[in-house]
Amino acid sequence: MEKKKRVNLDMKQYGMVLVLIAVFLIFSVLTKGSNLSPMNINNLIMQNGYVVILAVGMLLCVLTGNIDLGVGSIVAVSSAFVGILMIDYKANMWIAILVALAVGLLSGVFVGFFVAKLEIPPFIVTLATMLMGRGLTYTVLQAQTKGPLPTNYTYIGAGFLPTIKVPFGAGQIDIISIIVAIVAAVLIILSEFKNEKTKQKYGFALNPLWQTAVKLVVIIGIEFFVFYKLASYNGIPFQLLIMGVLVAIYHFITSKTVAGRQIYALGGNAKAAKLSGINTQKVFFWVYTNMGILSAVAGIVLCARNGSSIPKAGDGFEMDAIASCYIGGAATAGGVGTIIGAVVGAFIMGILNNGMSLYGWSTDIQKIVKGAVLLGAVTVDLLSKRKKG
Repeated sequence: MEKKKRVNLDMKQYGMVLVLIAVFLIFSVLTKGSNLSPMNINNLIMQNGYVVILAVGMLLCVLTGNIDLGVGSIVAVSSAFVGILMIDYKANMWIAILVALAVGLLSGVFVGFFVAKLEIPPFIVTLATMLMGRGLTYTVLQAQTKGPLPTNYTYIGAGFLPTIKVPFGAGQIDIISIIVAIVAAVLIILSEFKNEKTKQKYGFALNPLWQTAVKLVVIIGIEFFVFYKLASYNGIPFQLLIMGVLVAIYHFITSKTVAGRQIYALGGNAKAAKLSGINTQKVFFWVYTNMGILSAVAGIVLCARNGSSIPKAGDGFEMDAIASCYIGGAATAGGVGTIIGAVVGAFIMGILNNGMSLYGWSTDIQKIVKGAVLLGAVTVDLLSKRKKG
């Protein structure tokens, strides 16, 4: 019985990775392999970089049992200031970036104050910031597009890391991308062994060896597939570097630090967390302040990707970020979810968008499918909890 229980737990934890693979393979059949091309894999990463960044921050909000509806508007406001400063005032790129980050920080502090200090429900506060932020964007931009932005800035969203191309087969391949893939694979294996040793040290149940091996083969296989495709194109996008750094930092925060454990405790049982000595107001404040900063980072990346600041920037991004967290296994009540799960959820959404576009489905049908996927993910989560109860 114990062995069966461990297998079920592990399958639940990594089930969304299998869903991601299944969705990708389905669209590879429907599009006759169009989504397998190196250019499309590169586009898939670049088109979803800002969603991944938002999903990382949104997960912290979801872990507390809440969401942030204002992130799309903060993305728009932040990118608007970049365009105004660089186009209208000929400001230095770094000054524009710092101002955009300051806008995100102030927006996050604004939300954090009302949520943490005045204890107004986050849904209401962030709904207000969504409306105010969108109105502010149109006001400062005067409903105009600011661009084109300088190439040194657009490199952030559309540039690539240096490459070393060598002949391979009928074309060329980037050696740096392959080296990064090998290093990443080694780190994944070492991390898994370290986790197993930690479980063994404290007497926790260990997963069967075959299951661990299968998991590593699948994860490393996906990683090598992506990096091989990138190596066959233009190398590693700078966006991927930004995503990788942020995911690594927040994975460490949520899994290895006191601050991360406090978020899980707050989402699991707010009253118990408060009675145990956790300053819940402080946790709420820094979580929503952090969300504001990451929204600004996403705005900077999006603005660089587009090469201009547009009034409709970030429209609907809050829904993609929220859906990514829930599809990636986060619980609606809070206290359950991982950064890696949110990233997987973001790419499931991205693969759906990309695949449906390649297949020729209209945006109306795409919204129906994404809504159904989100509803299905939340329904499965709630039904599984009722069975346990």
